[in-house]
Amino acid sequence: MITVLGSINMDLVTVTRKDPSIGETVLGDQFSTIPGGKGANQAVAAAKLGADVQMIGRIGDDLFGQEYLNHFMKLGISTENVEPVTDEKTGIASITVYEGDNKIIVVPGANNFLTPEVVDDHKEDIIKSDWLLLQLEIPLESVEKSLEIAYKNGVKVILNPAPFHKIPKDWIKMATYLTPNQYEAAQLLDLYKKDEKLLNNLKEKLVITKGSAGVVIFEGNKEQSIPALKVEAVDTTGAGDTFNGALAVGLSEGKSLREACQFAARAAAISVTKLGAQLGMPNRTELDDQLDA
Repeated sequence: MITVLGSINMDLVTVTRKDPSIGETVLGDQFSTIPGGKGANQAVAAAKLGADVQMIGRIGDDLFGQEYLNHFMKLGISTENVEPVTDEKTGIASITVYEGDNKIIVVPGANNFLTPEVVDDHKEDIIKSDWLLLQLEIPLESVEKSLEIAYKNGVKVILNPAPFHKIPKDWIKMATYLTPNQYEAAQLLDLYKKDEKLLNNLKEKLVITKGSAGVVIFEGNKEQSIPALKVEAVDTTGAGDTFNGALAVGLSEGKSLREACQFAARAAAISVTKLGAQLGMPNRTELDDQLDA
């Protein structure tokens, strides 16, 4: 069982051929309302690859929230622990896509109600998990509570430190792997550069995503690169989330870290060839066909 505890947002995506300057109005080419949120994205990525997935999160008591519940159920993701918050809106992300890249503004909404008390209420659900996926779009004290529960009960954790916040030293100890992108990794390494022992421990747990440049892991404290699949990017939104969900699947299937990273890197590459974070995520057949190519 893979448990994802994290954010649930509806993505409001605008595609434009011109990135507007401050105060400028331009005409967009396309607008879509697409399920998103880092937590939900990772759950969907894992589910589409055939994993048994449960989501722990909060939605608003609005149309977006109901739409999301239906969406999860169609994908076979357990929604038992996805509850609506009275008189609150489902989180949203306003995304502008320009020349294959994106800019994002997130309004957390109901995600702010995924509190440490709520996490504690779901302690047994976390304990029965094989892997727990966490991100930083929910209250940080809730992330910490989740890590504590998982660590004390031997549950392995993938912590995706995005959006970036300073990671307390204890979090490094409790996480099995941390999956920053190259910019987040640089900040993490800089934070602890004066503590050699902690820095070496951190490196052993780092899985650094570098977009089209692939993935970096450390073996024996030596940097090792894993190349990315070469594709033509349409929308990079959710590529990192696809990687994290696929990484959890690969590791849960008994793959080594390197093998799981290769598996996840290919899934992430396929995901950027379509518009929308979740729409581009490959199913197992699509990924296996690519691996066999």
